[in-house]
Amino acid sequence: MTPHPKRKHSKGRRDRRRSQDALSTANLVACSNCGNKRLPHLVCPNCGYFKGREVVQVKKEKKSAE
Repeated sequence: MTPHPKRKHSKGRRDRRRSQDALSTANLVACSNCGNKRLPHLVCPNCGYFKGREVVQVKKEKKSAE
């Protein structure tokens, strides 16, 4: 037989455990080069700039006219 709890956990104890389950929104900042939103301390995925200089070259996709 598997072990079972001897006493019921209180609602307060249950809710304190569940307080860590809430999702928080991502902290976004505006890119200094293109103005799009990006995560802080990371290279902008749209333009490839970080702290005013180009770090990564981003390939631009061509729009096909079909």
